[in-house]
Amino acid sequence: MTATREAADAAGATEAAISLEAALAPELPIIDPHHHVRDRPGARYLFLDFLADLASCGHNIRATVIIESGDMFRASGPPELRPVGETEFLNGVAAMFASGKYGPTHAGAGIVGCPDLRLGERVRPVIEACIAAGGGRFCGVRNLLTWHEATELRIARTGPPGVMQDGEFRAGLGCLADYDLCYDAYVYHPQLPELLALVRAVPAVRIIVDHTGGPAGVGPYAGKRDEVFAFWQQHIRELAGCPNVFMKLGGLGLPVMGFGFQHRTPQASSQELAQAWRRYFETCIEAFGPDRCMFESDFPPDKEVCSYTVIWNAFKRIAAGCSADEQAALFGGTAARAYRLKLPL
Repeated sequence: MTATREAADAAGATEAAISLEAALAPELPIIDPHHHVRDRPGARYLFLDFLADLASCGHNIRATVIIESGDMFRASGPPELRPVGETEFLNGVAAMFASGKYGPTHAGAGIVGCPDLRLGERVRPVIEACIAAGGGRFCGVRNLLTWHEATELRIARTGPPGVMQDGEFRAGLGCLADYDLCYDAYVYHPQLPELLALVRAVPAVRIIVDHTGGPAGVGPYAGKRDEVFAFWQQHIRELAGCPNVFMKLGGLGLPVMGFGFQHRTPQASSQELAQAWRRYFETCIEAFGPDRCMFESDFPPDKEVCSYTVIWNAFKRIAAGCSADEQAALFGGTAARAYRLKLPL
């Protein structure tokens, strides 16, 4: 029995328990531009875990981008170089998938690491070390920007307040253009005006906005879905006016978004998720166009909401009215361009 078959069998019973859905449009090629591989307390999701989801989902996942989790840093050496350890780890995971031994998916075709951009110009050797460690896969940087004074929005890893206005951070961010690297920006919706000012300050850097621009729904925003949507929509449209900005459609299963699907029994169906998330994704697609939008799984965080099969079914339901060319962009083409992925023919 192959490792892929073993992974599928291991996932089978769990998958059947949480979803009876078959993959919609299973032939549609997909690049998943946002998932994690990590070993943190209470948040373990390693090679075999993702392989099991891939093997059982029924979707045509051609490649993925692994996003930093702040994990597997080097235990010694200069502090600024310790994040290079995560890139080394993720490149090893990517090499396993690239071997073809575990199936055709090139998981980790892109790697987004976390050199600390607050180093300013001094971040260049760290970026160069990550590029060397990434084996041609290192394609971007993420430093978390999410911050809010409300305790309900204080996630385990969060950015310091005001970092987007910090001169050293902006200098470090500007360095990415010289390496043709992108920047993943995760913010909450009240921070969108700050993000707009930031992207205008670094027009040469491709900025990829994570998790649909973070329309929060807990703490001070609980029960204010329409009010939040109106504010979020206005600023999403302003961001779309910046040609260096791309949008990831996903991440709305996170608890801070307040949709309440996590840990539900039974888990949500793709129809329920599509209904709840549709207006956010359609707003982004209308504002940015399919050529600057990409669907993302955000696994394993969104695994608390649904299976890998169901989340892609939800996205396909929302995009059902798009043309074939538009779907090709939303499910893969935009990600390949934004991250400059080097994929096999």
